[in-house]
Amino acid sequence: MQKPPLHKSFLNAFRGVCMMIKAERNFRIELLAFFINLFFIFYFKLNTTDAVLVIIASFAVLSAEIFNTAIEKICDIIQPDFDERIGFIKDIAAGAVVLTAIAAVIIGILVYWKYIVG
Repeated sequence: MQKPPLHKSFLNAFRGVCMMIKAERNFRIELLAFFINLFFIFYFKLNTTDAVLVIIASFAVLSAEIFNTAIEKICDIIQPDFDERIGFIKDIAAGAVVLTAIAAVIIGILVYWKYIVG
């Protein structure tokens, strides 16, 4: 099977992001948090290092959510009925999102603290 042209691969990837926006509530919430962070980056005039940390943390959460959704969808195809083993896999994937979000909040506190207090 021949690989699609590069522009088609990018279109498919962006289509996937659009599908996440349409179908996944948590992704929309995390995307909103990303845009709020973008606002804060400009409002507080974050230095480049701090801005990069916040952006990386935000994209890590969004990426973790996409991976979590992909794992859940695959699990649902493999086993549409309730299965403890599938539930365990889904819980682990969701746990990765939670840990990434906690790390992002910690990074946000550490970065924004000096701009708010100082």
